[in-house]
Amino acid sequence: MRKYVRNFGQIGVSSYQVRHHFVKGKLPMEKAMSLFLSHKDAEGLNESTMQMYREHFRYLLYYFNPEISVSDLTSDAVLGYVRWMKDEKRLSPVTINIRIRTLRTFLRWLEREGYLSEPLHERLTKIREPDTEIDVLTPREIRKLLSVIDTNRYVGFRDYVMICILLDTMVRISELLKMKRSNVRGGSIRLDAQDTKVKRGRTVPVSDKTEKLLLEYIAETNDFGRNELFLNYDGTPVKANTWRKRLQEYARNAGLEHKRIRPHLFRHTGAVLYLLNGGDPFSLRLILGHSDMSMVKRYINMTEVDVKRQHSAFSPLRDIRL
Repeated sequence: MRKYVRNFGQIGVSSYQVRHHFVKGKLPMEKAMSLFLSHKDAEGLNESTMQMYREHFRYLLYYFNPEISVSDLTSDAVLGYVRWMKDEKRLSPVTINIRIRTLRTFLRWLEREGYLSEPLHERLTKIREPDTEIDVLTPREIRKLLSVIDTNRYVGFRDYVMICILLDTMVRISELLKMKRSNVRGGSIRLDAQDTKVKRGRTVPVSDKTEKLLLEYIAETNDFGRNELFLNYDGTPVKANTWRKRLQEYARNAGLEHKRIRPHLFRHTGAVLYLLNGGDPFSLRLILGHSDMSMVKRYINMTEVDVKRQHSAFSPLRDIRL
């Protein structure tokens, strides 16, 4: 295949323009992608998801000729793309599966819109991923991390509250940074549909400890006059990348560089601790905002490992000589 790189920064191709100039089956790949992105943009997908589609399409066009008609796509061609990512580019199974998911969505849309005559997306399946252990923080490590934050300074207190909310509500960093003051409602925070990854609104509960900290923080930031919840000292919203760097600094100060402290680590940690503290898997799924139990099952498996460790330490036969 010839290799091409294209810029998907602009997505302004209308359905009428495409249908006017191209027979459906002869629609060039690059034009089809632009039309797909226009549709997804109109559906109100968040910018991070749109950027992911653009990035994956650039990679796809690096493999396919952008002038190829979508009618020329075959199951062998799309499976060849998967083999290329695996054998030539040597991408990780996780990365490949993320890009397969994007390609499946694109192919399903092409068939639904009549540009493809067969459901090629059904031929694409995820490749096997190695079972990787999910990293989490122990309660002791959480205490060490929080202990190095100077809560006497505004940004320190803000970061402290943000970490507590990440652990307590198990939200994603994108959801945390889009939280609104007006959605804090006595022991819970409402996440609007447009601010969640899956575009479904949900309400996440907060503990009494976290609520007390949050209300104190809200009182501290009244003068900013902004509805966004988490702000810099100059009143501008906190940026995800900037905050990730602050977390890494806290990790170094706490001697936790080996843990790769990142926002999503708090989501994993919160889920595991929730189960260990007696929470049930079904309420956990609702709090996390997952559509099925697959990820929750991984957390359950982790807690079972912990139970085995606990049993080894506290077995009824521990102090009995046999």
